[in-house]
Amino acid sequence: MTTDQQILEHFRESAELKNRAAAQLARPIAQAIDLMFGALSNGNKVLACGNGGSAADAQHFAAELVGRFERERFPLAGIALSTDSSILTAVGNDYSFREIFSKQVQAFGQPGDILLAISTSGNSANVIAAIEVALERDLRVVALTGKGGGAIAGMLSDDDVHICVPHDRTARIQEVHLLTIHCLCDGIDVALFGGDASE
Repeated sequence: MTTDQQILEHFRESAELKNRAAAQLARPIAQAIDLMFGALSNGNKVLACGNGGSAADAQHFAAELVGRFERERFPLAGIALSTDSSILTAVGNDYSFREIFSKQVQAFGQPGDILLAISTSGNSANVIAAIEVALERDLRVVALTGKGGGAIAGMLSDDDVHICVPHDRTARIQEVHLLTIHCLCDGIDVALFGGDASE
């Protein structure tokens, strides 16, 4: 396979997955928008966590809330738990890598807040630990996963939202996670202001 063919295959597979996943994920994404809008409009916040590319997605989401997505608005309360290198290295060194997010959920999470937990496999130990603490502290959880949802799928209640990308390839799952984050940001803006950002 030539380089051009390999690139075309990436685009084809990504487009096919997005088209196939749209109908399956539209309802849970809408539920997540309702959950997040309710929390944000009530003075609560969204805490987001993940590892690697999912850490970048958590930061991307928090940046869209605090800054803006596609329209001017007041800042919304979003915190990425993957950004403070002193907290991450202190907790990782003094306790364990598994606790780098859960300690922050204990510190910052309040009843009514939302935890956006991102794990392509659904089995990230530190994301699972963050979910455990979130549920203990009466936070609601929106989980972005793939590969069937892993262990996270069995942790969530009917009050939480599971957005599980129907694919096993990490790169494809992450691509749909990014699209999902944009849908969440747009949905929150529409809930706040009505209409469409392009209008």
